[in-house]
Amino acid sequence: MRFGAFYRLPTEAEWEYAARAGTNTAYYFGDNNKELDKYAWYYANSNGTYHKVGQKEPNPWGLYDMYGNVAEWTLDQYLPKAYQNRNSITKNPIEFPIEEYPRSVRGGSYLDDNQDLRSASRMASTENWKMRDPQFPKSKWWNTDAPFVGFRIVRIEDIPSKNELDKYWGEERP
Repeated sequence: MRFGAFYRLPTEAEWEYAARAGTNTAYYFGDNNKELDKYAWYYANSNGTYHKVGQKEPNPWGLYDMYGNVAEWTLDQYLPKAYQNRNSITKNPIEFPIEEYPRSVRGGSYLDDNQDLRSASRMASTENWKMRDPQFPKSKWWNTDAPFVGFRIVRIEDIPSKNELDKYWGEERP
């Protein structure tokens, strides 16, 4: 915010919208997971490690590595039935976190099988991802045991109001 802009993690809905890039198939390139090698690093082709971004084909909107390589944090609390519990179409839905775990991670990683990289696939974070964090108390985001998780950020046009910022960061932010 110091630079006149507001950056944050995407919501699950924003992440999926960007991953789908205007498509409605399992993957932005269709439903055939046999083509995944062209678009993603995953268990079958990654040699068990992440890779430099941009070595695979981008989605129709020019976004690289939406599937595989590293799974990506979202802003949402992971609720297993979040989508089933909504009674109608919701504009820009979000499940604001009320607990540290689990948080929602999207896109799958280099450790995951092809079916776990679909646009709609979701994964829950676990406390084990920071088991060897050397800090005391443990950091909220230091994930020493989760090299398969990363993030991408979004910049929204208008800086949120104080009330909206409190929803994102809580009232105790610096």
